[in-house]
Amino acid sequence: MRIQHTRVSVRIPATSANLGPGFDTLGLALDLCDDLSVEATTGAVEITVTGEGAASVPAGEDHLVVRALRRGLDHAGAPQTGLRLQATNRIPHGRGLGSSAAATLAGLLLARGMLSDPDALDDQAVLQLATEFEGHPDNAAPALFGGVVLSWMRGAAARAASLRVAGGVLRPVVLLPTTTLSTHRARGLLPDEVPYSDAVFNASRSALLVHALAGAPEHLLEATEDRLHQDRRAPGMPESVELMRVLRREGHPAVVSGAGPSVLVMAGDRRDLAPLVRRFVGDPAAWRIAEVPLRTAPAAPVVG
Repeated sequence: MRIQHTRVSVRIPATSANLGPGFDTLGLALDLCDDLSVEATTGAVEITVTGEGAASVPAGEDHLVVRALRRGLDHAGAPQTGLRLQATNRIPHGRGLGSSAAATLAGLLLARGMLSDPDALDDQAVLQLATEFEGHPDNAAPALFGGVVLSWMRGAAARAASLRVAGGVLRPVVLLPTTTLSTHRARGLLPDEVPYSDAVFNASRSALLVHALAGAPEHLLEATEDRLHQDRRAPGMPESVELMRVLRREGHPAVVSGAGPSVLVMAGDRRDLAPLVRRFVGDPAAWRIAEVPLRTAPAAPVVG
């Protein structure tokens, strides 16, 4: 395999995983995107980052995009090269919006765009490699395919299927705090075992959520109930979880986005939500409210 294209760009969306009951399984893509481009060179790695994480992400081979790109080239049997990477980051880091999955996917798709035969790094290979980086496919799958995606593991193999979403069912609103929470810490708050009744409850709600998305929005509030992970993570993000509870009591289908601490309202209106947020949170200035549409387009590299 050879490198045919020396300049490639890609746009990768933010994602929200779990969607309440679908822990490590359900996720959706949001129209809030990072833009990245790479140029193959004969020199060392050069990285320019603007926007989110510009002051904190690694500036060399340890950069997640670079690591993923090199893994993609290795998978395809292509030679390594010097890289000049430029990233415009809009996805907040450490907020439960899939920033690490976006970086991983960006690197893999940039690698695909460089190859003489892109099929050597097809969607299934990209999903599998991204899952190996991430540990689970619930963010990588919607970032790759767009829309709402169901993902699962079959042994060590990652699988995904896009779900049909009826028009008008989803009107995502993201409630974004200034605080951050690492996925590692959030997972550390979860128990190794859960009661059988809670597992059954979440299985029923996950199935109901698929039905609600397909055209039964009247079930969306009940379909986003969860007993597995959100309350158990409350010690790491008490204000986020309590805000979610307040919104749900007011009839809004709110969930913790991914590992948090952002809150996602699956169908909402910023004008309705803003007064509730201002009334409840300790420092309203520490929260940003944004209507972010569902992004349905799949991610793909652009050559040139």
